Amino acid sequence: MKTWAVINQKGGVGKTTTAISLAGHLCQTDKRLLLVDLDPHGSLTSYLGYDPDNIDTGIYSLFSEPTENQANIAKMLLPTPIKNTYLFAASSALATLDRQMGVGHGKGLVVSRAIQSIASRFNHGIIDCPPMLGVLMINALAACDQLLIPAQTDYLSLKGLDRMVHTLGMVEKSLHKKTPFMIIPTMFDKRTRASTDALQKMKDKYRFQVWGSVIPIDTKFRDASKAGVPLPDLAPKSRGSIAYKKLLNFLLGTSEPGEHVRESTQQSA
Repeated sequence: MKTWAVINQKGGVGKTTTAISLAGHLCQTDKRLLLVDLDPHGSLTSYLGYDPDNIDTGIYSLFSEPTENQANIAKMLLPTPIKNTYLFAASSALATLDRQMGVGHGKGLVVSRAIQSIASRFNHGIIDCPPMLGVLMINALAACDQLLIPAQTDYLSLKGLDRMVHTLGMVEKSLHKKTPFMIIPTMFDKRTRASTDALQKMKDKYRFQVWGSVIPIDTKFRDASKAGVPLPDLAPKSRGSIAYKKLLNFLLGTSEPGEHVRESTQQSA
């Protein structure tokens, strides 16, 4: 089971959009997918039709009533409108975890152990992370194989990206685990100088960590969110859907020739 964690300490950069759009494309491959919502705001949980204020089981239960029983953990999973996709839902109570327990006594591995216990049931996992450093972010980093960092192509987002990369360095030292990450330029507007300049600065500073394409601005994302379905289901030929399909192909190593350009080539262009 390959697990990606979608992470950034800055809000509004497209974390949940990235998670749900990748899920929409993955389900079309008939793969079984586990979505994990670790954000106390519960955006992913809400997107999929559940109310974070009325979730009785899910991620919070893993901490409040610890269990390693595979059957008990499987019962916490919720069905979703996405084919072959299940959800570990977030509840508003997640916001209290840091005050209650911190990261001591193995609490940084709670989610990882739960996912491992049911990993045979799924092909892929996507974790939607909280925007702050704490026990939930520690759990996400411990549970994933690769980090995906959506970064809006604007000046303020670049500052947030720097803080995120710095935080990752600190967490890696504490976990004694180095996790590969890829930066995904989002909300790119080729019509504006600010967006193109921010993208170039992103590539200049993080050269080989930046994905070779972009996620463009697309109003269809709002329509998909309102409908509670992934963009690939609502508008498969939209710019945003096509861009996330390219991203998924890249992550799975199935990109078509010419679909992506090596970052090193882009830097020298």
